[in-house]
Amino acid sequence: MVCRPRRGGKTLERAGVSCREHTATAVPGHNVAMRASELKRRLDELYRHYDGRLLDPDPLELVREQATAADREVVGLVASGLAFGGVVQIKRSIVAVLDVLGSRPAAEVASAEPRELARRLSAFRHRWLDGRDVACLLAFAAQMRASHGSIEAFFGEGLNPDDPDVGPALASFSRRALALDDGGLYGDRRLPDRAGVRYFFPSPEGGSACKRLNLYLRWMARKGGVDLGVWRRPDPRQLVLPLDAHTRAIARRLRFTRYRSPGWAMAVDITHRLRRFDPGDPVKYDFALYRLDQWKDEERIRSLGGEE
Repeated sequence: MVCRPRRGGKTLERAGVSCREHTATAVPGHNVAMRASELKRRLDELYRHYDGRLLDPDPLELVREQATAADREVVGLVASGLAFGGVVQIKRSIVAVLDVLGSRPAAEVASAEPRELARRLSAFRHRWLDGRDVACLLAFAAQMRASHGSIEAFFGEGLNPDDPDVGPALASFSRRALALDDGGLYGDRRLPDRAGVRYFFPSPEGGSACKRLNLYLRWMARKGGVDLGVWRRPDPRQLVLPLDAHTRAIARRLRFTRYRSPGWAMAVDITHRLRRFDPGDPVKYDFALYRLDQWKDEERIRSLGGEE
């Protein structure tokens, strides 16, 4: 899933990884079973340590401030979509959008015309994205909610509860989102290939790690730690690690992945490894692993068996 405000966690996925290979980085001097249990204990300890008290700075803070589930899913889509670059700029950009949407973002998105939103966001700029791109994202969110009742239900249309992860559902979500009406924001023809709004909707089918969409799903679908749990689906066991530079670095130090290049395969690989420690909630460790590398917490990294 790509660029986030520098917050991330790792997961691994490879059916053929043996328990011996997986636990080779853990506490030397113990048998394999003890290594695995000890590594799980330490990961769970880190999950408890990196809780809401250590959330600042993170774009999720601005989502948590929203009062309703509707506002949280709308603002969460924007906040996760803009979660690339430095966290200070990310939060500044999210606040700029919130200033336009007011105190009831979901209601404002539902009632505002796309071109009016673009006009009100004309001064907006986040890296290479501009106000038109964000206005189109908001227009898509409004259509998802109008047709399905919520973004959750729109996403759920492409979700198979029997799938091992959200990969197929993410591909379906992005494909259907980009087929929605852009309200004439990019001209009268089909959505241009270079339209900025496309950046909000990557797909695993193209090999993208889909970091920002996986981050959005983590915020929405899992409950506990820093996450909101405002959605009932997907099941947390299906979530995939929001792979960013920090979680990639820490996962490689812990030998949680056999891949060298970031992408969907690496994100799933790390998730699969984390699933060994919590099969029902593998990405619970994401925020802690992200913070470990972001804050260069070498003592705790070494406690997990991380190599220099």
